[in-house]
This record gives sequence, C-alpha cells and structure tokens, in this order.
Amino acid sequence: MPKMNPQGIYVNKNLRLDNIQVYGFDYDYTLAHYSSHLQSLIYDLAKKHMVNEFRYPDVCTQFEYDPTFPIRGLYYDKLKGCLMKLDFFGSIEPDGCYFGRRKLSRKEIESMYGTRHIGRDQARGLVGLMDFFCFSEACLIADMVQYFVDAKLEFDASNIYNDVNRAIQHVHRSGLVHRGILADPNRYLLKNGQLLRFLRMLKDKGKKLFLLTNSPYNFVDGGMRFLMEESFGFGDSWRELFDVVIAKANKPEFYTSEHPFRCYDSERDNLAFTKVDAFDPKKVYYHGCLKSFLEITKWHGPEVIYFGDHLFSDLRGPSKAGWRTAAIIHELEREIQIQNDDSYRFEQAKFHIIQELLGRFHATVSNNQRSEACQSLLDELNNARQRARDTMKQMFNRSFGATFVTDTGQESAFSYHIHQYADVYTSKPENFLLYRPEAWLHVPYDIKIMPHHVKVASTLFKT
Repeated sequence: MPKMNPQGIYVNKNLRLDNIQVYGFDYDYTLAHYSSHLQSLIYDLAKKHMVNEFRYPDVCTQFEYDPTFPIRGLYYDKLKGCLMKLDFFGSIEPDGCYFGRRKLSRKEIESMYGTRHIGRDQARGLVGLMDFFCFSEACLIADMVQYFVDAKLEFDASNIYNDVNRAIQHVHRSGLVHRGILADPNRYLLKNGQLLRFLRMLKDKGKKLFLLTNSPYNFVDGGMRFLMEESFGFGDSWRELFDVVIAKANKPEFYTSEHPFRCYDSERDNLAFTKVDAFDPKKVYYHGCLKSFLEITKWHGPEVIYFGDHLFSDLRGPSKAGWRTAAIIHELEREIQIQNDDSYRFEQAKFHIIQELLGRFHATVSNNQRSEACQSLLDELNNARQRARDTMKQMFNRSFGATFVTDTGQESAFSYHIHQYADVYTSKPENFLLYRPEAWLHVPYDIKIMPHHVKVASTLFKT
C-alpha cells in the first residue's frame, strides 16, 4: 500500500484551482493553530464558571483536562448522558460509548438503545461536538456526569450539557480565553512561517483574500501580529494581505440572516452607524450577512473557496451557497503519520486477513456442521481479530480510537460530514503550497463509496 502524504490535500469533489479567484479564511484553528495547552485553559475557565456561577460543587474545581480522552466528532446524548462515537451510517462504535468516564459494554449499549443503530427519533437527542472547543467540552461533560454518578446524585443529562455548553460559550464570548491567549502567546499559539508565504503567494497571483471570523478583531489582530510580524519582518501590516476583514460574524447565522455590516473603529472600540455599501481594505467590519457580502463584492460562488475548521458553522453555509469549501483538520497530519507506520500497517493487514478468513469460514460452514475443532478455530480467529483491532485503536486514542475511522475500518460519522460539506480537506492551509496554483485537484480514481463499484488497482498505472 502506498503511504499517504500527511501534508496532502484530499479531494471529495473535483476542484480546479485556476478557477478560484477569491480565498476566504476563518481565523481560529485555520489561520491560527494552537498548542495542546489551549484545551486545558478552556477546560479550567469553564469549570470555574460552572462552580462560581452555576453553583456546581467546589470539588469540581479539582477536575483536570485529560488530553488522552476525547477526539473530535463525538456525539453526546442529552437524554441518556452517553458520549459516543458513531460510524458513517449512524451506528454506535461498540468500544466507543461512555457514560461519564466508564466505557459501556455491548450489552449495556443494547440495553439502553435496543440496537447500535441510532434511529431518527433517538438522533434528535444527540449533539455533535465538532469545533475546536469540542475536546475540552467533551472531557468536561464526561467528568461532570462521572461526578454525579460517583456521588449517587440524580441528574438530568440535558442540564449537564446545557451548563457545560453555556460555560464554554461564556469563556469565549466574555473574552476570558482571548485574554489568556494574548497574555502568553508563546504558550498557546504555534508560529508558522509557511502561512505568510502562502498568503503572499496568493496576493502575488492576483487573488482576492478575505477573513471571516466569529472572534473579535482585537484578538485576531494580536494573534496575527504574533504569528507573522515578529518572526518574519512584515512590519505592522498583516492587514495588507486581505481585501476584506470581517470579525464577530456570528457564523453560522451569518449565512442565512440579513444583518447589516457595521464598520468597526479599533481605536475607539465602537461601531459606526453609517450604512456599509462598499468594503475598504483599510477598515474592519463586524456582523453582516452572506447576502450583503455577495451584493457588495460581486464575487460569484464557484470562484470563491472558504477555509474553516468547523464543518457546520464554517462550511455548511458556504457549501449550500455555492462556494467551494476546504476543511482544515489539524488531527489529520498525526493520524496519517500513524497509518503510514509499519507497526500500524502490520496490524491492519492482520485484521483484514482474519476478517477475510472469518467471512469464508461462515460462508462454508453452517452452525450445525461445526465440530469442536472448528469452533476452537473460530474462537481463536475472533480473539486475534479483536487483539489487532485494539492494538490499532490504542495507536490513535485509548478511549475512542481514530478520528476518521472506526475500529473496524468503517468511516466515522465525522468523516461523513467531511464528505458532505468539504470539497477538499487538509491539515493546514499552507499545504496548498505543495501544489501549483493552477492545479486540478481530482477525486482519486480508486476511491468509491458504493462497494459494487470497480476499484482500479493503482499498480495498473505503474506498469
């Protein structure tokens, strides 16, 4: 099997870069990447808010963020209190369903849900944890549930989610987390010289650039100055890279509302009352909506590509509006590196060989034909398959395994949403430097969703 490029661009829908004239970017976890310390900061600020404002027990302040527990793309059941990983078809991962910090057995899952498949009625109680807050949010939800279980106190699973979510939103909207990051940018922000090179390359090619973020301008400005100017001598004018800068956009409502744009004065920290009917590259704009944005810029959908990390808030709206979309998924790089490692590939090959043997065994030997030796062989194969599955899972995350696939190799529900809303996906925007600006990005010829479609062997093209 060929090894995949950890910095590669992966294509769900064919994309001709020579047709793209406008590049739009989110800020957090798209232009700006953060260290693992950020999740601990968010977790700590949120738990303190829950104790101080929502009157959760003081003992909750002793909780600590566990970076080995959550992954992106989990679902929380507000009715039953379970945190789970789903596969491409909406079935619960057998080894990826937790009540608090305790993993549920298959029998417990079946007892609670009747089946592993989540039907439409049950899906209404699920909330997806998809954005860059999701790691601290998932961990804090599980820890709070576990506290109530250990204390033998009755609780409403929906209330736990609502309180954690409100606390997480508070630390963001109040500016607590923004002030924490800017107070110690070396601890939280990851500098990257290739980002500036990528943005400059786009400008040199005559492309239009815009920044569309939910974060306030002063936070974005402080971060961009730290990321670019101190190390790369770009003066104090990162703004010169962008034709339009929009902050506090309130995505995803931005894509469906009709809120007007307001011009923001960063020195006075206030909004102008005049109507915005043109964008000035030297000015900053707040709020607004997609409808007004398109009327002012005259930028047509297919010539615009938008980069974002949140599949729902960032990319679902642009996708429906006809923009091309690029998902930035930081974890992709690490997971590909693991998949390229020989130890993983050995276990993967072993798992698929055993799976094939089990399939042949069940197809040729009926239950009433099985001798004691046959049953012994069957048990041994099943145990070997489980060991290979567990070994692969532990390489990614000890609780939930890989972000993009389940323990059985089936794509995860998170992968489904990537396929649905992202034309392309990669780990960082600057990975586009590895491709020509006029490149045609095609869906791989050997990737098929339906199993009956012929997969052409890659060796055919090498001979």
